[in-house]
Amino acid sequence: MPKIDILITGIGGQGIIMASDVLAQAGMLDGYDVKKTDSIGMAQRGGSVVSHIRLGEKVYSPLISPGEADILFAMEKLEAARTSDFLRNGGMALLSRYSAPPVSLIGGRYKYPSDEVILNCLHRRTERVYLIDGLAKVAGLGNIKTLNVFLLGALSGLLPLSREAWHASLKTTLPEKILNINLEAFDLGIQEIAGGSLK
Repeated sequence: MPKIDILITGIGGQGIIMASDVLAQAGMLDGYDVKKTDSIGMAQRGGSVVSHIRLGEKVYSPLISPGEADILFAMEKLEAARTSDFLRNGGMALLSRYSAPPVSLIGGRYKYPSDEVILNCLHRRTERVYLIDGLAKVAGLGNIKTLNVFLLGALSGLLPLSREAWHASLKTTLPEKILNINLEAFDLGIQEIAGGSLK
């Protein structure tokens, strides 16, 4: 049973904590010992949100040290660059093309960095970087609020957890009225990563 350290990051309102809860529960359902901790700061104002999730045969601490995350999973591009020092050399980064410029950048002298700048930041750690335009995909489902579950589906393609465990976790986490559309979004995410290419 491999040890896997995953850092999930994004901004308040993106469903980061829900996504990390689903991942942690799926890991437990597949027999992993799981430790998790969240840092939400000023998330209610669109600030940074970070979740540490560690899976293994036996895990003693929930915190991932800089340079030790096997996977960096970012739902917002700038947050991927901001937390890139947590990624181990040769790890994997999965990030959404979604951008939400902080208030400090609006009308100021600094600009939101380009995709090239963000990818270069990640490439200092690894060549295994996936950049996914999830909003375009979930728009076709009629509900862009399924973006976080779509991205979880993509993440699932990088982890040794069963589809059954993921679906069971989603079923116990999400309200019944939005379950089916989110299961559809999750499966779309699996297809996206299967056909995706490294950036």
